[in-house]
Amino acid sequence: MPATAQRDYYEVLGVTRDANPEDIKKAYRKLAIRHHPDRNPDDKSAEEQFKQASEAYGVLGDAEKRSRYDRFGHAGVGGVGQTVNSEVFADFQDLFRGSVFDLFGEMFGGGNPRGPARGRDIQYELNIDFSEPKQESRKRILVSRSEPCDSCRGSGVAAGKQPILCGRCGGRGQETFSRGFMVMSRTCSGCGGTGKIVRDPCGECAGAGRTPREREITVPLPAGIADGNQLRVSGEGEPGAHGGPPGDLYVRVHVRPARGMRREDDDVLSEATITFPQAVLGTEISIATIWGEETLRIPPGTQPHTILRLRSKGFPALRGRSRGNHLVRVLVEVPRKLSGRARGAVVTLSEEFDASSVRSSGDRDANSRRPGEAGRERGAGATGDRSADSSGKSRSSFFDRIFS
Repeated sequence: MPATAQRDYYEVLGVTRDANPEDIKKAYRKLAIRHHPDRNPDDKSAEEQFKQASEAYGVLGDAEKRSRYDRFGHAGVGGVGQTVNSEVFADFQDLFRGSVFDLFGEMFGGGNPRGPARGRDIQYELNIDFSEPKQESRKRILVSRSEPCDSCRGSGVAAGKQPILCGRCGGRGQETFSRGFMVMSRTCSGCGGTGKIVRDPCGECAGAGRTPREREITVPLPAGIADGNQLRVSGEGEPGAHGGPPGDLYVRVHVRPARGMRREDDDVLSEATITFPQAVLGTEISIATIWGEETLRIPPGTQPHTILRLRSKGFPALRGRSRGNHLVRVLVEVPRKLSGRARGAVVTLSEEFDASSVRSSGDRDANSRRPGEAGRERGAGATGDRSADSSGKSRSSFFDRIFS
């Protein structure tokens, strides 16, 4: 019996006898990582220290065993040379995950391949028209998914036949092998963990136990849903294995563009072109919205790129009771060719503008003779112009970005 086998377990882990369970756990983690055989190949000393640390934690990490050890020493826990088992590593599933030490997952029961397993999720791409999200609707879609074979009821075995036990694992679903002083287990490579071998596969599913099926599923679309949004339909994915729950169906929505309209959040954006006389005198025009034709009033003196609003003619909010607006940018059309009569009218109008400009200039000159008043008026007018220009630029750039 090696002398090192009689070392005090507290000394092996480097903790005091009154150490709490958390300190003992931390000490073992540190030693296990430092001396693990995979990190120290062909190092017998590291292998021995790893074995001692595992043995010590197997006792001190268990409250009942620790109590017996404190009272009777090694004799109280069955002496030295105890077999290392999975309980020692139960609290350290993340210790070596994602590294070369991932072998522990298979070594100590990293999952039962024959137990219930959740079915796979399914992704579906759904295309809808631009105006459809204006109200709640329901869509029927055709989804392809793998389901248990009707002929063999998911067993993968031909009718009247039975699978045989796997000779490699003896029907256990796992095979064992040695690694140094430790005996390890992993999923059987012969049967994939099922413990059985199918000699006579089902003719319909070729032994897979599943066949593709197309199912019609109704998907509810909430009002206000936008391009790129994704819906989850619970339980409509592929069925689970061995009695496990089904997966989910994920529906990603793609909205087809509409000619002359764009969506910005819950608002709808469009443009309308009017004539110069309409801009000057004002008028009413018809605008196509997602809710149908609406009448838009153009106020007299409307400037190019003015944005007018049709209130609550946009999309409903996805999670709320409000509704967006339909915003219309007004464009003023300048005619390229004019008749003689029309040209004469424009010349007359131009002369009228020039005369008005002269009269306005005379008024300003008269006002300037009144101390203090002209300066105040010029200052107020300049502020108003800047505000209008700034607003116009902001609105124009907003629509230019949307319609570019």
